[in-house]
Amino acid sequence: MNIPTDRPRLKGFRYPREAIVYAVWAYHRLDLSTADVEDLLAARGVIVSRETVRLWTNCFGRHFLDCIHRDRSPPNDKWHVDEVVITIRGKKHWLWHAIDARGDVLDILVQTRRNAKAARRLSQRLVARFGEPRVVITDKSRSYIKPIKMLAPHPDHRAHKGLNNAIEVSRRPTQKREKIMGRFKSHRQAQRFVSADDQINLIFRPRRYQLTASSYRHARYVAFSLWADNAAEMTP
Repeated sequence: MNIPTDRPRLKGFRYPREAIVYAVWAYHRLDLSTADVEDLLAARGVIVSRETVRLWTNCFGRHFLDCIHRDRSPPNDKWHVDEVVITIRGKKHWLWHAIDARGDVLDILVQTRRNAKAARRLSQRLVARFGEPRVVITDKSRSYIKPIKMLAPHPDHRAHKGLNNAIEVSRRPTQKREKIMGRFKSHRQAQRFVSADDQINLIFRPRRYQLTASSYRHARYVAFSLWADNAAEMTP
């Protein structure tokens, strides 16, 4: 990964911007643990601890998330919304997940309940950010009925388990990372991680099976260019 090395160092950080940006990229894009990223950096002559890697990803993951939100194109007007249970310190939490018809992640929200109030909170965030959709597809949970009617009364709400297969596939990377991390340690950590991880992977994982080799290479080149531009905007 080629991030220009002539960029000024970040104030308050010992290591060059290039090392920090590479660590954040490798952690999210390659599904690695902080210990794995520590080894990758060591192979490049950058000796840091896994705790330093964790601090970098926590500090600057949000920066890249904000840049992606700012630069992303408007989503498709057909949305899929679903929720799945996760365990944090022995207690059940719910990962509320929304994608559009292209499979692009719109939002992920970690909540402690699976009810109408939790569904309304996710709906409010989605409508405030993207406006009203044309179609909303959910499972048959009754938790979605009132929130969707209240916040977006005009869309066609389709409650059907079989129509929501796309979102079942979309959340597999998050479930994979949860296993690699040995489960999430706190509600805050889970929310911080899933918000940044899905959005960063959104630009680095085009649907390869739909692209020719040359188209995929071009998409990858564009992703790295965007990443480099966002890295240049980093501030501590």
